[in-house]
Amino acid sequence: MTVAFLVTSLVVIATPGTGALYTLAAGLGRGPRAGVLAAAGSTLGVAPHLAAAVTGLAALLHSSATAFQVLKYAGVAYLLYLAWATLRDRDGFAVDPAEPAPSATRVISVAVLSNLLNPKLTIFFFAFLPQFVRADEPNQFARMLGLGAVFMALTFAVFALYGVLAGAVRDRVLARPAVTRWLRRGFAGSFVALGLLLARAEA
Repeated sequence: MTVAFLVTSLVVIATPGTGALYTLAAGLGRGPRAGVLAAAGSTLGVAPHLAAAVTGLAALLHSSATAFQVLKYAGVAYLLYLAWATLRDRDGFAVDPAEPAPSATRVISVAVLSNLLNPKLTIFFFAFLPQFVRADEPNQFARMLGLGAVFMALTFAVFALYGVLAGAVRDRVLARPAVTRWLRRGFAGSFVALGLLLARAEA
């Protein structure tokens, strides 16, 4: 592992995307615990893409327009669903100590899907990991798995930080009704924008 790999990974992870946005929304809407759970789910959603890239499925996905399009539009549909659900879920952006917290399973499952239904992650790993594996590496498979594991650990650390920080300012920010309305609209709009970008993506 090199400094270049760590720096590149941190830049990619810290750039706002579907998983980061959902983690921030979970932290603001439900508190630090939900933010950390969303971070865990988003990280788990990366694992299938990593496995696909390492085992060579990414090559198939890259060469098969049909496979890419099916997964891509499933991802677009899910992002649009997240936008609709965010606008609709007024309780999720309300400060009410009596409101029961969502189950860990629900928070994690939504976060997993937010990253799972994004075929560009597989293509990203397929293009990204080989740059840090030497051609004469004795065990390239293990090397890429190790790098992928580090990437996932960094993903969880950065996203958990997002979730905890968002949860820490939750009461002060969300106690203002006007702020909660604009937060819902902002997150919903971000999910729509990500969906449109994914819809335009090419394999």
